[in-house]
Amino acid sequence: MTTSTPISGENATGLSRRAALLIGGAGTAVALVGCSTGPAAGDGAKNGQSAPTEVAKLADIPVGGSVEASLNGTAILVSQPSAGTLVAFNAACTHKGCRVKPVGKEFDCPCHGSKFDAMTGAVLAGPAPSPLVSVPVSIDGDAVIAG
Repeated sequence: MTTSTPISGENATGLSRRAALLIGGAGTAVALVGCSTGPAAGDGAKNGQSAPTEVAKLADIPVGGSVEASLNGTAILVSQPSAGTLVAFNAACTHKGCRVKPVGKEFDCPCHGSKFDAMTGAVLAGPAPSPLVSVPVSIDGDAVIAG
Protein backbone atom coordinates (compact mmCIF):
# COMPACT_ATOMS: atom_id res chain seq x y z
CA MET A 1 0.00 0.00 0.00
CA THR A 2 1.35 3.39 -0.98
CA THR A 3 0.85 6.37 1.30
CA SER A 4 1.27 10.04 0.64
CA THR A 5 1.22 13.15 2.72
CA PRO A 6 -1.68 15.53 2.13
CA ILE A 7 -0.81 18.60 0.12
CA SER A 8 0.85 21.27 2.28
CA GLY A 9 -1.46 23.58 4.20
CA GLU A 10 -4.52 21.36 4.00
CA ASN A 11 -6.77 19.82 6.59
CA ALA A 12 -7.86 16.16 6.70
CA THR A 13 -10.26 16.65 3.77
CA GLY A 14 -7.36 17.78 1.57
CA LEU A 15 -8.76 21.26 1.20
CA SER A 16 -7.13 24.37 2.57
CA ARG A 17 -9.24 27.16 3.99
CA ARG A 18 -7.98 29.43 1.18
CA ALA A 19 -8.94 26.88 -1.49
CA ALA A 20 -12.41 26.57 0.05
CA LEU A 21 -12.88 30.32 -0.35
CA LEU A 22 -11.74 30.16 -3.98
CA ILE A 23 -13.96 27.31 -4.93
CA GLY A 24 -17.57 28.32 -4.78
CA GLY A 25 -19.15 24.87 -5.21
CA ALA A 26 -17.80 21.34 -5.07
CA GLY A 27 -18.00 19.38 -8.28
CA THR A 28 -19.07 22.31 -10.42
CA ALA A 29 -16.87 22.72 -13.46
CA VAL A 30 -16.41 26.40 -14.11
CA ALA A 31 -15.70 27.41 -17.67
CA LEU A 32 -14.96 31.07 -18.10
CA VAL A 33 -13.69 32.64 -21.26
CA GLY A 34 -12.47 36.23 -21.62
CA CYS A 35 -11.49 38.87 -19.12
CA SER A 36 -12.94 39.19 -15.66
CA THR A 37 -15.00 42.24 -14.82
CA GLY A 38 -14.70 41.62 -11.08
CA PRO A 39 -12.79 43.68 -8.52
CA ALA A 40 -9.23 44.77 -9.11
CA ALA A 41 -6.49 42.42 -7.90
CA GLY A 42 -5.85 44.49 -4.79
CA ASP A 43 -9.56 44.59 -3.86
CA GLY A 44 -9.88 40.79 -3.78
CA ALA A 45 -6.80 40.43 -1.62
CA LYS A 46 -8.25 42.89 0.92
CA ASN A 47 -11.49 40.89 1.16
CA GLY A 48 -9.76 37.61 2.08
CA GLN A 49 -9.64 36.32 -1.49
CA SER A 50 -6.44 35.67 -3.37
CA ALA A 51 -5.42 38.06 -6.11
CA PRO A 52 -5.79 36.77 -9.69
CA THR A 53 -2.72 34.69 -10.52
CA GLU A 54 -1.40 33.31 -13.80
CA VAL A 55 -1.25 29.54 -13.37
CA ALA A 56 -0.49 28.36 -16.92
CA LYS A 57 -0.24 29.34 -20.57
CA LEU A 58 -3.24 28.40 -22.70
CA ALA A 59 -0.92 26.98 -25.39
CA ASP A 60 0.51 24.49 -22.85
CA ILE A 61 -2.88 22.83 -22.22
CA PRO A 62 -3.85 20.49 -25.05
CA VAL A 63 -7.51 20.36 -26.07
CA GLY A 64 -8.85 17.29 -24.28
CA GLY A 65 -5.85 17.29 -21.93
CA SER A 66 -4.65 18.63 -18.59
CA VAL A 67 -1.65 20.19 -16.88
CA GLU A 68 -0.50 20.45 -13.29
CA ALA A 69 -0.21 23.96 -11.86
CA SER A 70 0.00 25.77 -8.54
CA LEU A 71 -2.22 28.48 -7.07
CA ASN A 72 -0.76 30.20 -4.02
CA GLY A 73 1.09 27.04 -3.03
CA THR A 74 -1.88 24.71 -3.60
CA ALA A 75 -1.63 22.10 -6.35
CA ILE A 76 -4.33 22.42 -9.00
CA LEU A 77 -5.06 20.70 -12.31
CA VAL A 78 -6.21 22.68 -15.35
CA SER A 79 -8.01 20.96 -18.25
CA GLN A 80 -9.24 22.17 -21.64
CA PRO A 81 -12.31 20.04 -22.56
CA SER A 82 -12.81 21.96 -25.82
CA ALA A 83 -10.89 24.76 -27.50
CA GLY A 84 -11.04 27.89 -25.34
CA THR A 85 -13.00 26.27 -22.50
CA LEU A 86 -11.11 25.64 -19.28
CA VAL A 87 -11.88 23.87 -16.03
CA ALA A 88 -9.64 23.52 -12.99
CA PHE A 89 -9.68 21.45 -9.83
CA ASN A 90 -7.87 21.26 -6.53
CA ALA A 91 -5.45 18.32 -6.92
CA ALA A 92 -6.28 16.91 -3.46
CA CYS A 93 -8.13 13.60 -3.61
CA THR A 94 -11.43 13.85 -1.76
CA HIS A 95 -10.69 10.55 -0.01
CA LYS A 96 -7.55 11.28 2.06
CA GLY A 97 -6.04 14.37 0.46
CA CYS A 98 -3.28 12.73 -1.59
CA ARG A 99 -2.24 14.60 -4.73
CA VAL A 100 -3.91 13.24 -7.87
CA LYS A 101 -2.03 13.26 -11.16
CA PRO A 102 -3.18 13.62 -14.78
CA VAL A 103 -3.14 10.28 -16.63
CA GLY A 104 -4.73 10.56 -20.07
CA LYS A 105 -8.34 11.71 -19.66
CA GLU A 106 -8.30 10.97 -15.91
CA PHE A 107 -6.79 12.16 -12.68
CA ASP A 108 -5.49 9.19 -10.69
CA CYS A 109 -4.76 9.02 -6.98
CA PRO A 110 -1.59 7.05 -6.23
CA CYS A 111 -2.58 6.34 -2.61
CA HIS A 112 -5.80 4.35 -2.78
CA GLY A 113 -6.70 4.10 -6.46
CA SER A 114 -9.43 6.72 -6.83
CA LYS A 115 -9.94 7.97 -10.38
CA PHE A 116 -11.57 11.21 -11.52
CA ASP A 117 -12.76 12.48 -14.90
CA ALA A 118 -10.22 15.14 -15.97
CA MET A 119 -12.88 17.27 -17.68
CA THR A 120 -15.53 17.26 -14.93
CA GLY A 121 -13.77 16.22 -11.72
CA ALA A 122 -16.40 13.47 -11.24
CA VAL A 123 -15.44 10.29 -9.41
CA LEU A 124 -14.87 7.41 -11.85
CA ALA A 125 -13.67 4.92 -9.22
CA GLY A 126 -13.53 5.09 -5.43
CA PRO A 127 -12.89 5.12 -2.59
CA ALA A 128 -13.15 8.91 -3.12
CA PRO A 129 -16.59 9.96 -1.81
CA SER A 130 -17.05 13.10 -3.90
CA PRO A 131 -15.80 14.92 -7.01
CA LEU A 132 -12.67 17.04 -7.01
CA VAL A 133 -13.26 20.59 -5.86
CA SER A 134 -13.43 23.06 -8.73
CA VAL A 135 -11.27 26.18 -8.95
CA PRO A 136 -12.49 29.14 -11.03
CA VAL A 137 -10.23 30.01 -13.97
CA SER A 138 -10.39 32.40 -16.89
CA ILE A 139 -8.38 33.27 -19.98
CA ASP A 140 -6.58 36.60 -20.30
CA GLY A 141 -4.85 36.75 -23.68
CA ASP A 142 -2.61 33.67 -23.69
CA ALA A 143 -2.59 33.30 -19.90
CA VAL A 144 -4.77 31.10 -17.70
CA ILE A 145 -5.78 33.07 -14.59
CA ALA A 146 -7.09 31.66 -11.30
CA GLY A 147 -8.14 33.38 -8.08
